[in-house]
Amino acid sequence: MQCDYWDAGVCRSCSLIETPYPVQLARKQADVEALLAPLAPTARWLPPVASAESGFRTKAKMVVAGTVDAPTVGILDAEGRGTDLRRCGLYPPALSATFPILAEFITRASLEPYAVPERRGELKHILVTLAPSGGLLVRFVMRSTEALSRLRKHLPWLIERLPALEVATLNVLPEHKAVTEGDREIVLTPAQTLPMTVNDVTLHLGPRSFFQTNTAVASVLYRQVAEWVDAAAPASLWDLYCGVGGLALHCLAAGRAVTGIEISDAAIDAARRSAAEMADAGVGGADAVTFLAADAVAWAGTQAERPDAVVVNPPRRGLGPDLAGWLENSGARTVVYSSCNPVSLARDLEAMPSYTAREIRLFDMFPHTGHGEVGVVLDRG
Repeated sequence: MQCDYWDAGVCRSCSLIETPYPVQLARKQADVEALLAPLAPTARWLPPVASAESGFRTKAKMVVAGTVDAPTVGILDAEGRGTDLRRCGLYPPALSATFPILAEFITRASLEPYAVPERRGELKHILVTLAPSGGLLVRFVMRSTEALSRLRKHLPWLIERLPALEVATLNVLPEHKAVTEGDREIVLTPAQTLPMTVNDVTLHLGPRSFFQTNTAVASVLYRQVAEWVDAAAPASLWDLYCGVGGLALHCLAAGRAVTGIEISDAAIDAARRSAAEMADAGVGGADAVTFLAADAVAWAGTQAERPDAVVVNPPRRGLGPDLAGWLENSGARTVVYSSCNPVSLARDLEAMPSYTAREIRLFDMFPHTGHGEVGVVLDRG
């Protein structure tokens, strides 16, 4: 992918951009196989799922810098000053078209960009999510609520310029630290969630809900997980770290009891909403899914009955010794593991020697980088 920002030396985020994409994918596949093959000597490796080379990111995390009258929307340079990336080719046109409008909104609403070197200002990031329908969720990450009244005052102008805007929020991040968002969210629109329809399953994405940045590849991952679960034909399935319910709701089947566990109350509320809509539409198995807000490790350890199959999609740190140990002793016949970090995946597989990897597949969510999502289906040996 040709990139003017890379050519000018102002952005180095896509470290592999000068490598032809087929070569990137082949190397990534080889790296994953070298890491996991010793732990899965008999596994069948399915063909890797390739991404589009450009326009694949449906979530933008843009750092705001500069001044009220001349804001930059992109990243920070080595000195902590803003570098504008509003024409970045990673984003589809419907998403990149929002950046100049949002920059104009910064000026109109007098949102002072946060200056990292001086630790002064208010607006730190703008986070934008694009749904397959074209709907938008926009979050203004600010140091305080100082600009709340101005955000509300000028929001009608923004909605007029961005008719696809469905959800807008103010996220409060008072600390000076290298994180993207804070714990407090103030929703500015009547709608609280953004509908995300993936493979005919409509998920409801809240402002702080996790969702993959590459929706096209994520849809293939969801279908693959559902295929692996259906092949195992479990009567009961647990989805640990279920988020807004994407994997659990793809694995519904008549006669199958599905339980999703996620620590976020908001994510569970969203998952329950999706399940209720599917049940009303007569989707088979939707009336037998239960979503609970709980810590996955603590909840699993207190259950008297064990499931036939378990789906796990943990954060980058992986399952950890406690949950991996519980799975090893759970008696579940099948485990489907989706991992964004092959290193932690390998560590967890070592902690579950009773399971044999049957099939493994790479899903390239992150072209032009060394990162990859890996799915594996494990059967108890």
